[in-house]
Amino acid sequence: MLVTIITIVYNGEKYIEDTIRSVGAQTYPNIEYIIVDGGSTDSTPDIIGKYRDTVTTLIMEKDEGISDAFNKGLRLAKGEIIGIINADDWYEPDTVEKVVAAMPDHDIVYGRLRLWKDDRPDFVCEGDHNYLVSEMTINHPTVFARKEVYDRWGGFDKKYKCAMDYDLVLRFWINGCRFRYIPAILANMRWGGLSDNRWMLGCRETLSIKNKYLPHRRWRNRLYFYKHILAISAPRILQQFGLHFVTRFYRTNFSRVKKVYQ
Repeated sequence: MLVTIITIVYNGEKYIEDTIRSVGAQTYPNIEYIIVDGGSTDSTPDIIGKYRDTVTTLIMEKDEGISDAFNKGLRLAKGEIIGIINADDWYEPDTVEKVVAAMPDHDIVYGRLRLWKDDRPDFVCEGDHNYLVSEMTINHPTVFARKEVYDRWGGFDKKYKCAMDYDLVLRFWINGCRFRYIPAILANMRWGGLSDNRWMLGCRETLSIKNKYLPHRRWRNRLYFYKHILAISAPRILQQFGLHFVTRFYRTNFSRVKKVYQ
């Protein structure tokens, strides 16, 4: 079974090599790797050029944003299964092998995500698609979906700048796609990405997405919007006062997306 991996990048010279190496190091042999470069002006193209044996297809042209770049990769994908890993994230060596083994009788497979801070492991997020009606409770760098799911239900909506992954997976979920969770770390992510830096926009987009697909829950969506803001802003305030342990206690014991600290 052919598996397609897609990476989008723009001026990602700092970490793109780690991403490419993680794809090239997969224990599963049959992988198509597509990189969509939005016109990098740093050394990213040179770094990619070093891995011609790993990178199957390279697109280098300006795009209309993250969602547009993702969709370019999806249109070229030939694999029966598609995974997306960003240019500052990386896979575990046996990720694709685990996904292929878990995919029969399912449409979407996802797993645990390890978060890194200052080059050290911070915590591990465990996903649960049963709570998607409330928020993004699965870890998008770990998500693999059958190509036929994209063909039937569409790709990324270009109007979203931060929460395009939530729009995608919630659309899949409400249309009856079959999800499977793998209790293993599939991908790694560094703190400081787009969604981390523009979290308020992400909250607003999340509310808009829920109102679009779940209009009968509009009042509950609005209440959860305020809870979402509090859940993100409170840890930032606590950290300023040296009370980060309170955040860790809550996330470990009460969060729907469980955080297991290293």
